[in-house]
Amino acid sequence: MTLAGTSGAWVKAMPLVFVLIWSTGFIVARYGMPHSPPFSFLLLRYVLSMACFLPWIVWAKVPWPQTRQQWFHLSVTGILVHAFYLGGVWAAVKAGMGSGLSSLVVGIQPVLTAVWLSWMSKAAPAADRASLAVTSRQWLGLLLGFVGLLMVVWRKLTMPSPMDHVTTANMLFALGALLAITVGTLYQKRFVQPCDVRSANTVQLMAAAVVTLPLALLEPEAMRWNDQLLGALAWSVLGLTLGGSSLFYILIQRGAAAVVTSLLYLVPPTTAVMAWMLFGESITAMTLAGTALTALGVGLVVRSPR
Repeated sequence: MTLAGTSGAWVKAMPLVFVLIWSTGFIVARYGMPHSPPFSFLLLRYVLSMACFLPWIVWAKVPWPQTRQQWFHLSVTGILVHAFYLGGVWAAVKAGMGSGLSSLVVGIQPVLTAVWLSWMSKAAPAADRASLAVTSRQWLGLLLGFVGLLMVVWRKLTMPSPMDHVTTANMLFALGALLAITVGTLYQKRFVQPCDVRSANTVQLMAAAVVTLPLALLEPEAMRWNDQLLGALAWSVLGLTLGGSSLFYILIQRGAAAVVTSLLYLVPPTTAVMAWMLFGESITAMTLAGTALTALGVGLVVRSPR
């Protein structure tokens, strides 16, 4: 669970596993959102995730962050990546925004990350410019990935269901989520020092729970417990938080920010395939073409230079 202790085969598999797990987020939302308010669901998810991590940390004698600065930096990333990003996406979906548009809005993140890194590289010292700069090949990959993403969600954008609509509120939620995941990714890469992902994730969840608690208390809707809600909550804890969020943390620590965030382009196409398998949602020729173009774009971004 530390960066130094990961095997070569597992490192190579991390991006694929991350995309597969992260793509289930909208599937979970479809199952659980009709039966629960967003912030109450997320608060319970954070608490149950900590309840899983803490015994593991004690049993494995995992070290905690050693300095106050590291606790602070991990708390900031937890608030941004967990509380604000997840809260914004789930609140947008709950407020009526369709999964196609919400995934498209959040899918702009790799481009924003690349723009920021490109701008920062110009002001960075000469020794750091190479690690920050986004190459022309990567810019092409980012553009192709975004076009492919647009093709994947185009059908949902042009033919939304009766429940899909855009309001000022849900658009602000989605844009807030986009800003949070972008800033959170860059902040973690810049300030968070490598440490065990279990204790780091727990600190992040603690901070996210503190911020989410007052929002959950203000929600008038009660949670309606049933099999769908229990299943969505169980996978949110075991799959998305313990699995997906931990992999996201490790990938950011190991790789360049633009490379890691480009993997998020693959989430909507993978979600579309999952929705086809689970719910029978149709997949058009444009969806398949967009998926291939997205994969090509991500390949250009993550490919190592010769």
